[in-house]
Amino acid sequence: MNLSDSIKTFTMLSMLSLFPLNTSAADKTGDFTVGDKTFLLNGEPFIVKAAELHYPRIPRPYWEHRIKMCKALGMNTICLYVFWNIHEQTEGRFDFTGNNDVAAFCRLAQKNGMYVIVRPGPYVCAEWEMGGLPWWLLKKKDIRLREQDPYFMERVRIFEQKVGEQLAPLTIQNGGPIIMVQVENEYGSYGEDKAYVGEIRDIVKASGFDKVALFQCDWASNFTKNGLEDLIWTMNFGTGANIDEQFKRLGELRPTSPQMCSEFWSGWFDKWGAQHETRPAKAMVDGIDQMLSKGISFSLYMTHGGTSFGHWAGANSPGFAPDVTSYDYDAPINEYGHATEKYYELRNTLAKYNDGKKLPSVPKPVTGIITIPKFSLTEYAPLVYGADNTVRSRNVKTFEDMDMGWGTMIYSTELPQTKGGSILTLNECHDYALIYINGKYTGKINRVRKESSITLPRTNKGDILTIVLEGMGRINFGRAIKDYKGITGNVTMASEVDGDEVTWNLKDWTISTVPDDYATAIKALGQKNKNNRIKANSGYYRGFFNLKKTGDTFLNMEKWGKGQAYINGHALGRFWSIGPQQTLYIPGCWLKKGRNELVVLDIEGPAEAECHAQDRPELNKLNKPTEKKKRNAPDLKSMKPVAKGSFSNGNGWQKVSFPTAKGCYLAIECLNAHDGGNIAAIAELYAVDNKSKRMSREAWTSAYTDSDDAKGGNHTADKVYDLQESTYWSTAPSSKFPHVIVIDLGAECELTGIEYLPRAEQGAPAGTKDYRIYVY
Repeated sequence: MNLSDSIKTFTMLSMLSLFPLNTSAADKTGDFTVGDKTFLLNGEPFIVKAAELHYPRIPRPYWEHRIKMCKALGMNTICLYVFWNIHEQTEGRFDFTGNNDVAAFCRLAQKNGMYVIVRPGPYVCAEWEMGGLPWWLLKKKDIRLREQDPYFMERVRIFEQKVGEQLAPLTIQNGGPIIMVQVENEYGSYGEDKAYVGEIRDIVKASGFDKVALFQCDWASNFTKNGLEDLIWTMNFGTGANIDEQFKRLGELRPTSPQMCSEFWSGWFDKWGAQHETRPAKAMVDGIDQMLSKGISFSLYMTHGGTSFGHWAGANSPGFAPDVTSYDYDAPINEYGHATEKYYELRNTLAKYNDGKKLPSVPKPVTGIITIPKFSLTEYAPLVYGADNTVRSRNVKTFEDMDMGWGTMIYSTELPQTKGGSILTLNECHDYALIYINGKYTGKINRVRKESSITLPRTNKGDILTIVLEGMGRINFGRAIKDYKGITGNVTMASEVDGDEVTWNLKDWTISTVPDDYATAIKALGQKNKNNRIKANSGYYRGFFNLKKTGDTFLNMEKWGKGQAYINGHALGRFWSIGPQQTLYIPGCWLKKGRNELVVLDIEGPAEAECHAQDRPELNKLNKPTEKKKRNAPDLKSMKPVAKGSFSNGNGWQKVSFPTAKGCYLAIECLNAHDGGNIAAIAELYAVDNKSKRMSREAWTSAYTDSDDAKGGNHTADKVYDLQESTYWSTAPSSKFPHVIVIDLGAECELTGIEYLPRAEQGAPAGTKDYRIYVY
């Protein structure tokens, strides 16, 4: 044996000792390939039954329990994203330790007899901050995200190399559990650029994934836009979808390809100011049963959602719809790791497809549930005590300009004199601004509500304007992911002076950053006798409580305003009094017997500085809806429709063309349904411009509907422009035709048609038959 062979032998023996093999999950070396209409595991037909889990959303001490829960459910694979921005929070500094140790997570999967599918992005979506892309990319103002921008691609290459160092030794060809690796993520929902997707594929291969099976996922309606010939194609769709229709085009193009739903959505995510989302168990179970009966592989997104701790929850688009902290997702395994009714219904079905073997017993929870009696947070420090960097600037700056990823900015400047009221405008406010004059609270500007202005009282020359602006999660889906935080334009003030309208572009700002991390909170609480120019009870609060035993629990935040909370130094996540989430999950592994510390940063200030923890979460208590009040019903009888006719019955996109029409509003009047019922439904809606192109929906808002089925599944009007084909607007069962939905286009537009998508389920339930379309 020569020296080279000795080194290879030593390396393999070392690897086998580090990664203990399980015959049900990996042999010494193996292979996973594509056969005739099936996947092949070591040459034998194999159906992937994958459970999506996200390691950053689960405390590390609970990782193995959640994996065992998935195995007991009947799954054979764990599917996971690799979140670039949690591993490289500062450019060039990588962290794969502790809760970021994705390789350790994969080894735990293998230890428990599970294979692994890795999805290393670079973009992941996942209702995660900026879709997994690092905020510091935005410091380069002209960067083109998810395109062949030289700087973006350079940083992607470096990141994927780091991922390869961690995970390439764990592919099945090396004796590990990883059987598939994804290239990019749902790119068809972002654009059409095969060259870019091809370069990402090459980067992934060069990072050590050159022998493992590579795949790309998209929707049935757009997967051909970027499909590469040398990659496996998989589809993403939700519960209730017409499964044959979802794979129809794939079957036409690749009749011998195995079929896989790489994201079968078990539930949905929640956003601040909207009802809690749920999905019926029956639709999920029936879909999986149908797929398995046909030999179709799947990954259940999510099997266990967990929690977007700290500042990691993202936001959705069009518009700005920030996601709540809980990522419960109405999944079979709930946020805190317990089996739900969905779990047991699915387990009964998956037991039929376990090769006659009995499923493992469902593991008991890692810890019990405890409560914590009411206690006060008696220590206090004003918000300004958390300022860690203050500059003077002629113009306003963004978070990125100030080299801050997450937190709050405080902007101050002097105001001119006005004889009456004035209008203050932030161009644009990203995301939530509290306005003070001479330290006195005046009002707020909320991006969620598409607000940009506020009325100010009369001011004197030299009065101090202070803007406290909190950034929430960056947009994680669609073209709006280039989401700067802070005031991203300028600040103007308009008032009438001697009969003329005068506008001031406010300049000469003092700007301070207030990062939202625990270290900043502790530093602020240690400050003494600093100047506090804001006359409010916003700021940092700290209290302590004692425990005789530990366990999971749920911190009730209903008496607090808006901000972040930390338990024993661990970031729990965002709270906001509007709901629907009113509690924060505290993992028992973050508590200790004896004295425990709670720190709360509240940018609005609490009604009472006290807390308690309860034995169940509150995820569905909505106090202040964020939607603007809808306008009155339009008088359609006095208008002439630009088009009228009948939609076809069935699934898939349909287009209606009409002569050019100008207007600020688009109205669809649904006269009846193909199924003869009373309900109207629309999954997605686009307006078509005078060049036959889909128009941007970023400025769209819901102006009016005669009926929304908010209670039956959150089927509200905004679902027709949320970029998600599995969600839909639906009228309530009790209402009757005709039904009307009106979209505010945000500006006067020239339209030449619409594109309409009915519900994705078989037969397109509640699909509109006869219609009238109005533009006004």
